[in-house]
Amino acid sequence: MSDVIHLLPDSIANQIAAGEVIQRPASVVKELVENAIDAEATKIQIIIKDAGRTSIQVIDNGKGMSETDARMAFERHATSKIKTASDLFNLRTMGFRGEALPSIASISHVELKTRQAEKDTGVLLELQGEVVRQEVVSCPKGTSFMVKNLFYNVPARRKFLKSNNTESRHILNEVNRVALAHPQIAFTFIHGETEIYNLPESNLKQRIVNIFGKKINQQLLPIEVHTSLANIYGFVGKAEFASKTNPQYFFVNNRFMRHPYFHKAVSMAYERMLKNDELPSYFIYFDVNPANIDINVHPTKTEIKFENEKDIWQILMVAIKESLGKFNVVPSIDFDTEGAIEIPISNSKSVPSYPKVTFDDSYSPFPKVQKTSNNWDILYQTLEKEKPYSVANEEQKSFVEFSDQQENQLFETTQNESKILVHKNKYILLNVKSGLMIIHSERAHQQILYEKFLNQFSSQKLVSQQLLFPEIIELTAEESIIFDEIKEHLQNLGFCFADFGKQMYSINGIPAEISNQGNIVNVIKDLIFYAKETGVDLSEKLNERLALSLAKSSSNISTPLSEAVCSDLIDKIFACRQHKQTSDGKTIITIVDDIEQKFY
Repeated sequence: MSDVIHLLPDSIANQIAAGEVIQRPASVVKELVENAIDAEATKIQIIIKDAGRTSIQVIDNGKGMSETDARMAFERHATSKIKTASDLFNLRTMGFRGEALPSIASISHVELKTRQAEKDTGVLLELQGEVVRQEVVSCPKGTSFMVKNLFYNVPARRKFLKSNNTESRHILNEVNRVALAHPQIAFTFIHGETEIYNLPESNLKQRIVNIFGKKINQQLLPIEVHTSLANIYGFVGKAEFASKTNPQYFFVNNRFMRHPYFHKAVSMAYERMLKNDELPSYFIYFDVNPANIDINVHPTKTEIKFENEKDIWQILMVAIKESLGKFNVVPSIDFDTEGAIEIPISNSKSVPSYPKVTFDDSYSPFPKVQKTSNNWDILYQTLEKEKPYSVANEEQKSFVEFSDQQENQLFETTQNESKILVHKNKYILLNVKSGLMIIHSERAHQQILYEKFLNQFSSQKLVSQQLLFPEIIELTAEESIIFDEIKEHLQNLGFCFADFGKQMYSINGIPAEISNQGNIVNVIKDLIFYAKETGVDLSEKLNERLALSLAKSSSNISTPLSEAVCSDLIDKIFACRQHKQTSDGKTIITIVDDIEQKFY
C-alpha cells in the first residue's frame, strides 16, 4: 500500500490559513489597519467599494517598507514582531503571526505601494496568488494596500457573503473598534462616494463623541483606578440613559476584546438600577503587563485570557460603583436638617429636666350625641353621613363602587353575570367556572393594539398623517446603514422622512392609524436594533416588530378602569388571535383554581 500523507502546496496552505484569518471583507480591513498602526502611522485612510467585494484600500503615513521587506511580508509566518518564543508573552503590537498578508494575497488581487521616509523612491508590488509585477515608483511616505476581487478564487466563500449593507456594517464595527482604541490617530473612512468618518486626532472622550454623536457626551462618567495588577480607565454611562442599544466596548493594551466575565462585573455595579432589558454604555480600557495575558487564543485575537481575572473583576466593579457614587448617580440618603430637633452639647454639670406633656382630658374624637336611651335615630344619621360607599336601589342594583381611598373597585357587569374586581387599577379579577381569572390590563391593551397595528400594516400602502412638529432622529454611522435598509419599507407603511444632515433625519409623517404619536424616535431606534441583532430583512418580521414597539409605547392606561373600560377590554382581548400571552411572551391571563386549598 502506497503512502497517503503528503505536504500541501503553499497556495492551498495559504487558502486554508485565509479561512481562519479572513472571514469577510471586514477581516481584511482589520488586518491592514493593524499593520498601519504597528508602522506608527498617525493618519490612516480606509476606502472601500461595493462593501469590500470590489476593492479595499488602506493608506497610511507610517514608516513604510524596503524592497526586501515588501517581498518578505507576503511569505508565510514572516514577521517583524517575534524573534523568540518568549516574545509571545510580551506583545505590545497588534499583528504578530505573519499570516495576514499571505492569506489575503492567496484569495485576492493585491497592489502594494510603499516608501520609507529616508528614501526618494518606493516600490510597487502586484500579486495574483504570486508576484506578477515589481518595479520602482514615486509614492508618498508610508504604505498603500489595494485589495481587489476578494475571494475571486474561492467562489464558495464569496457566495456566502451577506448583503452589501450587512458587510458594510461589519467593516464599520472594525473601524469603530480600532478608532476607539487609538484616539491619537486620525482616521478617514470612505464607502463608495460617501465619507462615513473623518475623525481627527483627539482625546478619548472626544473620539467617543465623534463616533456616537453629541448626545452621548452628557451620559459619560469617567472611571480610573491604578493597581499593581492593572490600570483601568475609560467611561461608563449614567443609569438613566440605559437602553438595549447602548455601545459596550472592552480594550486591553489598546486591543479590542470580548470578555463576558468582566461584562458581568459591570452589570453587578449597576445592580437594581436598570430594567431587565436595559444595558449601560461603557468604554473600558485595561492596561496590563503583557506577560499576564494570553492574546494568542483565537485567530481574530478578540478572546483574551487574564492571569488574575477574579481580582481584576473585583477592581473593575468597585471602580464603576465608585464613579457612580461620586457623581451622585447612586441614590443616597438625604439628611435634611430643616425642621429637625437641635441636639444641645452635653454638659455634665447640668441636670436634665424631664419633658412635660400637656393634654386636654375632656377631648373626644367621637361626635357628641345626646345620651338618651331612645335617641338612636340621631346616631344612625351621623353614621349614614360617614359611610364609605354608596349603593343604588337594591331592585335596580348594577354597580357598587368603593370610595377613592379604597384600593379596589367592585362592580357588577354583564360579563357572564359575574362580578369584576379591579386591583390597583391594573389587574382585573373575574370569577369564572374554573376559578378566579386575573387579567393584566396593560398587557391586554398592548396585545389588542399589537394585533390592530399588524392588521393595518398588512396592506401595501398606508395613508400618512403629517406631524405639526417633526421629530429629529440622530443615528450613529452603523445605525444609518441599517436605516437605509429599512427606510423604504417604513415609507410604504406611512412614515415620511427627510434627510436632515449627516446621519440625521426628520420624521415628518407617521401612519394615520397611529393615534398616539408617543416617542416615535425610540420606536424607530428599536426597529433598527432589531434589524441589527436578527439580520432579518423580511417585511413581515419588520411589521411584527414595528407593531410591537408601537403597541408598547401606546399601551399605558392612565385613566381609571371603569365598568365600561373593563368590559370593553375583556371583549377585545378574547377577540384577539392570541390572548393568553403577549407577542413577546409575557402572560396576559392566568387562572387561580386552588383557592380553597389555601385555607386548609
